[in-house]
Amino acid sequence: MRGPAWVILPTYNEAGNVEAAVAGLRTAVADARVLIVDDASPDGTGAIADRLAAADASVEVLHRGVKEGLGRAYATGFARALAAGAGYVVEMDADLSHDPADVPRLLERARAGADLVLGSRYVDGGGVQEWDLVRRVLSHWGCAYARAVLGLRIRDLTGGFKCFRAETLEAIDAVGARAQGYAFQVELTWRALQHGLRVEEVPIVFRERRRGESKMSMRIALEAAWRVPALRFAPGRWRPLGEPAAAADPLMHEG
Repeated sequence: MRGPAWVILPTYNEAGNVEAAVAGLRTAVADARVLIVDDASPDGTGAIADRLAAADASVEVLHRGVKEGLGRAYATGFARALAAGAGYVVEMDADLSHDPADVPRLLERARAGADLVLGSRYVDGGGVQEWDLVRRVLSHWGCAYARAVLGLRIRDLTGGFKCFRAETLEAIDAVGARAQGYAFQVELTWRALQHGLRVEEVPIVFRERRRGESKMSMRIALEAAWRVPALRFAPGRWRPLGEPAAAADPLMHEG
């Protein structure tokens, strides 16, 4: 019998969102464990998380003493979930940009055999709401850039709504991934595909956060610009762009 599902919520200054995110998850996936990884938020997010955990045994909090970025927060959460015997691990934004009600659909595909399931904005049925033109263009450009450089058919490489089988996280050494932001999301999917794992995309609608400020920055965008080519040309990982993708890109698009 496989272990339970864990949902990792990284937080930094999400006092206005974390309670609603946890409530949504407890309704959508009542049998899952919710792990909040807080990076010493100065707005009191950590205290709210502690209160939620005290009231619900299925909620746990990890406090990190300094802000080290999204990638390290997820890596910390992955390590905790794997050590506790998780069968599936979901990564999701804590600002309600990702709908907790979509988590069961991602878990369903993983339980049906997918090694990694991506909540995708850019397959049929997916989309974004309340973004201005500039952000839409940047997002599409970022995905197109990563797809072109890496030679992949995945539509949404930069999204942060994912469901992993525990074995997938171990196989790709997700805990050891060093990138942050968009680059972190690209790196994990790239590693899974390079290991010949089954990756599927499930359509989701991404909504702009209602409260708080976006964590997107120029530093995150610049990191992605140089890390994506670094992934492709890392020793032992290169393959020609024209090479058939059966081994490295065995994906199914779910529309």
